[in-house]
Amino acid sequence: MPPLKEVETYLTGLWLLFKQDPRGFSFLDLSDRGALRSFWAAVWALPTIVISFLWWRKAFLETLPSGADVDTIFFFRLTLVEFANWVVPLVLVGLLCWMVGIGSKFAAVVAISNWMAVPVSYAYAALVLLMMLVPAVDTLVAFAWLGLMLAFIVSLFRIFRMVLGNHVLTIATVTMVLLVPSMILSEFLERYLGVYPG
Repeated sequence: MPPLKEVETYLTGLWLLFKQDPRGFSFLDLSDRGALRSFWAAVWALPTIVISFLWWRKAFLETLPSGADVDTIFFFRLTLVEFANWVVPLVLVGLLCWMVGIGSKFAAVVAISNWMAVPVSYAYAALVLLMMLVPAVDTLVAFAWLGLMLAFIVSLFRIFRMVLGNHVLTIATVTMVLLVPSMILSEFLERYLGVYPG
């Protein structure tokens, strides 16, 4: 597992690339090995995933009769949804990269998207904690979440521009394939697995 110092180095590289500074490449491992190691980002994001699961449990219980509870199967199913969200969009991006002839860039896209997920996950977890502790600010949190998503999209777009070149359509497509299927897949799996609060 990459130590904190290494993760900080990767995040520094992403920040430099976001600022369109090519020095950022020297802070990142965008090789095939780096792409595989980037899946450790899921472990670094684990505390935020736990917070998200607890909030989802709270929302789910509010739809059940008083006194009802969930068992470990509920969290196992949420884990399946989380796993799918980490893997399926990358598989789709891999197919896209192969189809448009940029397969050599796939490892870089994987590494960047995985490590980008870490700060975004912690920002999201902070919003979830705020909503859990102060329910009255749920509308404000919703706007903050929208702002976070927009910032994430803009960040990915700017970083991918450094990696993929100034091909706006390709960059936009890769970014959307990373994000949109994940949103659709999440709701589908949550409903299918019976963990959707509604």
